[in-house]
Amino acid sequence: MTWFGLSRKRWRSLVTTIGLFSICLFLVVSCGGSPSKETSETASPTADNGRVSVGTTLTVRTLDPADAYELISGLLLYNMGDRLYTYEPGTTNLVPQLATELPTISDDGLTYIIPTREGVTFHDGTPFNAEAMAFSIKRLMENDGRPAFLLADRIASVEATGENELTITLTAPFAAFTSLLAFSGLTPVPPESYEIGDAAFKPDSFVGTGPYKLAEFATDRVRLDANEDYWGEAPANDGIDIQIFTTPANLYNAFTTGALDIAYQTLDPEQISSLQKDSDAKGWQVIEGDGSVINYLTLNQKTEPLNDVNVRKAIAALIDRPLLNERVFQGQADPLYSLIPSTIKQSKPVFKDAYGDANTEEAKKYLEEAGFSESNPLVLDLWYISTSTTNNVAATVMKASMGQQLPGMIQVNLNSVESSTAFENLGNGLYPTFILNWYPDFYDPDTYIEPFMDCDKGSEATLCEEGQSQAGGSFYYSDRAIELVDAQRQAIDPAKRDEAISEIQDVLAEDVPYIPLWVAKDYAFAQSGVDNFTIQPTQQVLLWQISK
Repeated sequence: MTWFGLSRKRWRSLVTTIGLFSICLFLVVSCGGSPSKETSETASPTADNGRVSVGTTLTVRTLDPADAYELISGLLLYNMGDRLYTYEPGTTNLVPQLATELPTISDDGLTYIIPTREGVTFHDGTPFNAEAMAFSIKRLMENDGRPAFLLADRIASVEATGENELTITLTAPFAAFTSLLAFSGLTPVPPESYEIGDAAFKPDSFVGTGPYKLAEFATDRVRLDANEDYWGEAPANDGIDIQIFTTPANLYNAFTTGALDIAYQTLDPEQISSLQKDSDAKGWQVIEGDGSVINYLTLNQKTEPLNDVNVRKAIAALIDRPLLNERVFQGQADPLYSLIPSTIKQSKPVFKDAYGDANTEEAKKYLEEAGFSESNPLVLDLWYISTSTTNNVAATVMKASMGQQLPGMIQVNLNSVESSTAFENLGNGLYPTFILNWYPDFYDPDTYIEPFMDCDKGSEATLCEEGQSQAGGSFYYSDRAIELVDAQRQAIDPAKRDEAISEIQDVLAEDVPYIPLWVAKDYAFAQSGVDNFTIQPTQQVLLWQISK
């Protein structure tokens, strides 16, 4: 899930090699076929023993909640641990979990008083209480792991003000704080088994309060056993066996030969299409979920001619999202018209309303206003990560589409760079444009706003010199945008917050520091005897609900 660690503030992206999709180039790379003997991996055939086998290509770096910041780690922690708050299954309704009620918030929005549940024990038998929760929050803040900034920049103090009462004081009002408390890494751990200290992590073990205990952790597999002493809903299975494959082809073959109950994260579009096509005949279940990972184009306003808003608007008008969905994803994505995806209620399709798709006449008008013509064409350098086949294909399609729309008036040059080099140089302004991806930290519109529109130091004359938009390569600075970001964060009235979020999206469409592109859908496949595997609206998976 991580982008790169430029500071305690973050940029998370899927431009790494563990992206949600690894698109195959037609006629160049073969997908979905049988792996060679040298690359073949095996999984034990599924057995009706009450355990469920799940295959994935995502690797688990750590199970320590103070350092875990990847998709697969978050999924495992979500099922082995609990949080103060969670989401009612099948909805986006925030409900208490280890808390017994929603927090009592002071009038100034700074103090949260949270009653905690009694009678809960950790996997090792030690009791959970408010002190353990306070310890775990402090540990996440102070151990300086990858997600530390989520709390360290926002919490002034946290303490147990009673055996079953937690009090958290913020540095500034933050309207999304209760939603943040549902972040997968905010699962408590017992103070007796963990410590607070810089980089004092336990990557290959986990003790929590959730419905599963960690039974085995290896590079190619993770086994979870049902927690017989769980305080909440008992798992509908005896355990989960997660097999980690090195390639989508091996995952695909393991599932199609019946060696897995479930295939999830990640299959190539060709393989997804094949499984969908054969699902009726084979009895396979197709589980589709709305994606939460946004893909967008960042535009560096410190470079010419992208410092001209008319050029940025012209590029926005030239983007053909339906074509990208057809050519790159075979219909397995949704067009994105705001940085806030449509799965979040505050989303507005501002780029569709302002520019549409492949709006050639509008793009020509903007370019002419910027002084470009067939005798003076716009030269646009489009960058992407060299290991991301998805973005390679997307960039190729975008180049061809723009050239066909305005032949002679625009020249697109494609460039790629290795991910670590890109991450080091993006904030230095070396790239005029870049195709990037973004994971949300938690389920709230703020996580799609503040990282893009905020800046700690700068001006509209100098642009962003230090802060989120500088780190992300756009260098965007707007006094109004910063004012609106602060307003939506500090709003106590939800209606006032929604108004600020709405206007932020309008400002985004007018200033065009970023161009939203697509959201890839989330797919999983299950054998016919598997029940209740679902992808939640919050993009989590509740392993304890699965039965077979």
